[in-house]
Amino acid sequence: ADRFGRRPTLMVDVLAYSLLEFASGFAPTFTVLLVLRMLYGIAMGGEWGVGASLTMETVPVRSRGLVSGLLQAGYPTGYLLASVVYGLFYDSIGWRGMFMIGVLPALLVLYIRRSVPESPSWTETRTTSVGISLLDTVRRHWRLGIYAILLMTAFNFFSHGTQDIYPTFLKVQHGMGPHEVSLIAIVYNIGAILGGIGCGVLSERFGRRRVIVVAALLALPALPLWAFSSGPVLLAAGAFLMQVAVQGAWGVVPAHLNELSPEEARGTFPGFVYQTGNLLAAINLTLQTHIAVTNGNDYALAMAWVTGVVAVVIALLIAFGPEKRGVAFGAARLRSELPATPAAGK
Repeated sequence: ADRFGRRPTLMVDVLAYSLLEFASGFAPTFTVLLVLRMLYGIAMGGEWGVGASLTMETVPVRSRGLVSGLLQAGYPTGYLLASVVYGLFYDSIGWRGMFMIGVLPALLVLYIRRSVPESPSWTETRTTSVGISLLDTVRRHWRLGIYAILLMTAFNFFSHGTQDIYPTFLKVQHGMGPHEVSLIAIVYNIGAILGGIGCGVLSERFGRRRVIVVAALLALPALPLWAFSSGPVLLAAGAFLMQVAVQGAWGVVPAHLNELSPEEARGTFPGFVYQTGNLLAAINLTLQTHIAVTNGNDYALAMAWVTGVVAVVIALLIAFGPEKRGVAFGAARLRSELPATPAAGK
């Protein structure tokens, strides 16, 4: 995306993961399924960073917070739709049919091709950034890179820690069936959408860091209702409030990461630190399951411990980290970030 442009890269990426998702439904063996999922992961892993950079570079500066929330709300919206499809169709179409439905995002390629322009910031800086290697960028911004990876590891623990074993928690600890689990998932994803958009808007007024800190810490008072209550109504209410907090903090991330990103690597930096954090947080499911099993299958305890600790870690990392709300994108910023050499000044 930094070399060839955000728009064509995003089109290829969306088409690739949609077709690989569809192909997974035809996997004849478990080994073939694993290979297809690995390839799918490569394609899916590229989508967020490129999509976020294209979006943040295209919208007006004053709208970044709102659009950041809308962009990140796409995740719980997709989760909500998947929950609806699962609840309505899984018994009749099975896992293969669920994979095949995943081809639908390929239709976005037609919309992107017809209606989405290339990033004006990338168009403006592509000649200035020629000759700047990724290694040069890493040398100049390695501290920022380490900080961002740690931050996104915590953020991914935050989302996965409140979602990965939650359906298992509802089934095993509360004896709920697929229909009830699906309904509660719909409720908490509505909360996630509202939290993401709301906090994105608030971050434009009160700052990225302040809003993320408040949203992350709001998860703490939601913990008892979310993890330790009983009955579908109270559990749904707790899950709703928890995802307002979790995805509220996440709703600021697209704008915050893209504003922190080095100008010449905005197609690479946000997606790389996001997915590296995702990789490091992949142990969450194993960690929470281990805690639960060693405590008599107490999934509530496992979820509460991980979520509570990570909420505090995010608040601390953000409170003592940088913020560049409203920074300009484009050639002027790129020139200001480059070393003061004759070559950089051309």
